[in-house]
Amino acid sequence: MNQNLTIVMYHYVRDLKGSSYPLIKGLDKEKFYNQLGYIQNNYTPVTKQQIIDAYDGEQLPANAIWLTFDDGYSDHYDVVLPALLKFGIEGAFFPPASPYKTQKLLDVNKIHFILAAQENALTLIDEIKKCLKSFDGLESFEHYYQKWGHANRYDGAEVNFIKRMLQVGLPVSVRHEIADQLFKSYVTQDEAGFSSNLYLSKSQIQEMLQAGMQFGSHGTDHVWLDSLSRAKQKEDIKQSITFMREMNIPLKDWMMCYPYGGYNKDTIKILQDMGCALGVTVESRKASIPQDSRLILPRLDTNDLPQ
Repeated sequence: MNQNLTIVMYHYVRDLKGSSYPLIKGLDKEKFYNQLGYIQNNYTPVTKQQIIDAYDGEQLPANAIWLTFDDGYSDHYDVVLPALLKFGIEGAFFPPASPYKTQKLLDVNKIHFILAAQENALTLIDEIKKCLKSFDGLESFEHYYQKWGHANRYDGAEVNFIKRMLQVGLPVSVRHEIADQLFKSYVTQDEAGFSSNLYLSKSQIQEMLQAGMQFGSHGTDHVWLDSLSRAKQKEDIKQSITFMREMNIPLKDWMMCYPYGGYNKDTIKILQDMGCALGVTVESRKASIPQDSRLILPRLDTNDLPQ
């Protein structure tokens, strides 16, 4: 018999009104507390272990819900941890490894803060268009806009174009350079300082683990894994496991959260071979156990639930 499980994903959770970047696409602290109250009244929060046990035939409670938090932001220590402890909920957190090795910002976060600092997307598109002229061997701007300039569930056409171009649409070295230029122009020259404030510290991760929170892999460089060769996927995932080991994150029944929700059959085979217990995607619906593969679990966004 299939059992329903609602999995919710969160990213930034902060006091947006008091933030230096109130336009960042995040969940306001007050709304987060409101949502936890709604969850407490309408769902039964479950743990990672209960989900693993459900795949072994155990029964989940009615209206089971699991809360997951992507990207390893310091928000998750400052705002999320006290809230989860207040409500008696175990959360699952997925920090990428790269910022801890490089003291640099992930491109995905550079893009978030560029968009939060310059709300006129057309200005940014014009800057990208000018930057493209500095590189040889690229397609025309019109080619890229036709391919990537489409609205999706979360963003309009212009913003989605900026994100896709700087996430996956351009060659790696080109998109890195353009993201760097825009970040320095619109956000700050002090990338290392910004990075240390944005992400969880090692001591914060330790404190969260001691408080009963769960941690899993979000890869190393926060790239679309399905855009990589099998060998490069394996290396990215292996480095993230090394990071977890260094952070004293338990590796028994470890979990994977796919950056951007990107995976393919190679990813799944690698995870199976490496003993991964659970994997979460960004497919937007409730999960059904055991019908859904334990490595391809769908999640709702926080905005899909009342706040």
